[in-house]
Amino acid sequence: MEAAISPLPDDVEALKALVATMARRVEEAEQNAATATAQLANAMAHQSAIEALIAHLKLQIAKLKREQYGPSAERSRRLLDQMELQLEELEADAAEDDLIAEEAAAKTTTVTAFERKRPARKPFPEHLPRERVVVPAPCSCPACGGDRLSKLGEDVTETLEVIPRSWKVIQTVREKFSCRDCEKIAQAPAPFHVVPRGWAGPSFLAMLMFEKYGQHQPLNRQAERFAREGVPLSVSTLADQVGAAAHALMPIYKLIEAHVLAATRIHGDDTTVPVMAKGKTDVA
Repeated sequence: MEAAISPLPDDVEALKALVATMARRVEEAEQNAATATAQLANAMAHQSAIEALIAHLKLQIAKLKREQYGPSAERSRRLLDQMELQLEELEADAAEDDLIAEEAAAKTTTVTAFERKRPARKPFPEHLPRERVVVPAPCSCPACGGDRLSKLGEDVTETLEVIPRSWKVIQTVREKFSCRDCEKIAQAPAPFHVVPRGWAGPSFLAMLMFEKYGQHQPLNRQAERFAREGVPLSVSTLADQVGAAAHALMPIYKLIEAHVLAATRIHGDDTTVPVMAKGKTDVA
């Protein structure tokens, strides 16, 4: 019998060149896949932003019509509540899609993450108490080990946090020190936030999510309650936090989903939840 002829070259250098070529092709394929994923995520984020903007404009038109023609009509009030509920869902989805697009774009070098225009957030109310949490300063310079440190200033990060029936703003202070030996600047790392670059504390996010999904309280009603307690926050601002929190909880959701679907039999809860039906003025 004749020996099988191998398609691979016998020369070692040729084999190395072939392996390098294949590795380069695999890397290019992975980069192309990451680019396509990022572009798709950007398109979804852009679409979500457009849908949220359209819903916002429709709500503004409906409010103007109510003020002009029928401020006392109960039907128009219910329609506005329904539109508020739809808007907050769209804005929460848009915020979640923004983070997905940002993560996908970070894995590429050619795609820029889509950024949705958001309304400027007002500063936290001055009447809220401030709790200063000072991060311990380094005892020595991390660059050269010198202990001759002099304070240059500090960076303060404000996080809105809530204790039941009591609001406060936590100020995390990170002092800056300069080494007199090597002139390097040392500072503690920035504090951890559940939402990247977020301003809402974990207890506030937990309360916001529980009220919305556990107590079925729409964000517009929560915003009204917060305003009565002296903390004015817009529905759009709260919807952004809901979308970001949903994205942060996605790993836990995936684990629960895998655990539930692994069962041989799944039982469902048929308890009805009061929601505003689309296209109707009554409560379903």
